Amino acid sequence: MNSEEFFKYRKSLRRTQKEMAELLGVALKTVHSYEQGWREIPSHIERQMFFLQSNRRGTLKSLSPCWEIKQCGMKEQCPAWEFQSGHQCWFITGTLCACSQGCSLEEKTERCKSCEILKSRLE
Repeated sequence: MNSEEFFKYRKSLRRTQKEMAELLGVALKTVHSYEQGWREIPSHIERQMFFLQSNRRGTLKSLSPCWEIKQCGMKEQCPAWEFQSGHQCWFITGTLCACSQGCSLEEKTERCKSCEILKSRLE
């Protein structure tokens, strides 16, 4: 996530920099640094931003779970299915998607950013 994306999501969430800092558990100066591009946005902050954006009030209605969209044949073994979080498969480590098996959290997040599941939740 770059500074422009961070700013876009903060504005979409209708939060001031101070409110965003409180939501993320960071200092106000840290949010300033993210938006100015002075500080790299860590993957855990990026994931929190995606979580907040994808769970705004009213966005969870009528979302199909990942196992339906991808027609997954391994859903019963997948943590996304076990925890009924098919709309947040991108947030859960250890999912069985062929595109994210055996990769690090940072790699999974990068791959999920191009997946239709996460992209549809961030619109």
